[in-house]
Amino acid sequence: MALGRTTTTALDGITARLVTVEANVGPGLPGISVVGLGDASVREARYRLRTAVANAALDWPKSKIVLSLSPADLPKRGSHFDLAMCLAVLAARHPGADARLRDVVVLGELGLDGSVRAVTGVLPSVLAAARENKATVLVPPGNQEEAALAEGIDVLVAPSLEAAWAWACGSPVLHRARPGIPGTSAGVPDFADLAGQHDARWATEVAAAGGHHMFLTGPPGSGKSMLAERLPGILPPLSRAEALEVGAIRSVAGVSTDRAMLTVPPLSAPHHTVTRAGLLGGGSGHPSPGAVTHAHHGVLFLDEVSEIPAATLDCLRTPLEHRRIVLQRGNRSTVFPSRFQLLLAANPCRCAAENPGDCTCTVAERRNYLSNLSGPLLDRIDMIVRTTGKGGVVSTEGAEASAVIAARVAEARGRAARRWGNAARNSDVAGPYLRRHAPADDTGMALVEAHLAVGDITQRGVDRALRLAWTICDLAGRDRPDLDHVARALELRGSQLEVRAA
Repeated sequence: MALGRTTTTALDGITARLVTVEANVGPGLPGISVVGLGDASVREARYRLRTAVANAALDWPKSKIVLSLSPADLPKRGSHFDLAMCLAVLAARHPGADARLRDVVVLGELGLDGSVRAVTGVLPSVLAAARENKATVLVPPGNQEEAALAEGIDVLVAPSLEAAWAWACGSPVLHRARPGIPGTSAGVPDFADLAGQHDARWATEVAAAGGHHMFLTGPPGSGKSMLAERLPGILPPLSRAEALEVGAIRSVAGVSTDRAMLTVPPLSAPHHTVTRAGLLGGGSGHPSPGAVTHAHHGVLFLDEVSEIPAATLDCLRTPLEHRRIVLQRGNRSTVFPSRFQLLLAANPCRCAAENPGDCTCTVAERRNYLSNLSGPLLDRIDMIVRTTGKGGVVSTEGAEASAVIAARVAEARGRAARRWGNAARNSDVAGPYLRRHAPADDTGMALVEAHLAVGDITQRGVDRALRLAWTICDLAGRDRPDLDHVARALELRGSQLEVRAA
């Protein structure tokens, strides 16, 4: 009997775990058995392996082969196991190749012609290999740009089974993965394209500076979607750690990842018919990330929010508070990150009249139009902003560009970071700490207490109003929120009654 080993990975959420592939070639009737809790794509690999080896003119054992994927209790899915399993079988009778492959992580799907095709989840797999101090990773040509984003590990590109086997046998025929061209934010829409809407533009700047959630309401064509699309362009660029997390999410979802995508916070904008599984993530046996995870370190934009069922919207309350999603499937839990800014948008009513006097809806229709927005969800929204379709301007001449606004946002976030330390955003500061150690001045706190006493805001609303006041204070370059900052914060927060009557 002969035994060959390689290493590959199995995805668990947006992280990867190393999987040892063992191939035992011994006496018995010719055939391949794959054990280790693999799905259909893993079990079907035995047909691809034999055909690829034959077309690559390599020697396939004419005996019984048992392939084991361990740990055996970890579910394994995907076609990226192909190349690792094939090399393990070939190395079982070649001690030199087996020794070289022991410290190598192998990824790639095999075509019947022996070519190595791109797969999903390469970036988290390479990061896992680096974390476990593996020396080398073999990746398909189609994944080399995202694989090259990882540091501290040698990433080689295997274009074919024949080339990968030649390298395992000692021939230096594989080149290192080449990173993509560093990207810019040129593809992000610019605020200079947006005419008018001075108040809404300023509110969006406040949201960006403090990481606040916002609800936009206004008639069709008043710029709600334009504001949402431009919000990522004024947010600070992603740090390297954040960029790798965003890249890992895209990689798991099968979205191409390059450096241009990793410089600007992502924008996730699902259609209003999105289901709870589409919003939070899900799937049978192997959950996939949902829209809230695709918005991680970025913006989740829900347009036409009046059309989204209340049960779906209320699912956002947990990720808004805990910034992660935990999906339970059988006896296994999958965790997806979900740290995002929520941006909602809706028309004022079904007929979309801006003024109540022009509305053709019945009283019941107008009252129930936004009834799917529950009180607890609205209480987690920091700002309620109205856009207008009247009194605007046609020309965009003189409108501020995103770069100018982004500079002010960066300066405000810098002030917050210096003040709070680890928490770079005002929205991250704990409410008890804020009230005890960083309140507004006496007149500002008196105004907050007055609104709390008459029920205009909740206790959670007090914390959110203070965070908002600190953001306005930072944009103004002041040291402590005063009465004006608190008043503007309370005005931006609005109230649930105002939303219902919008």
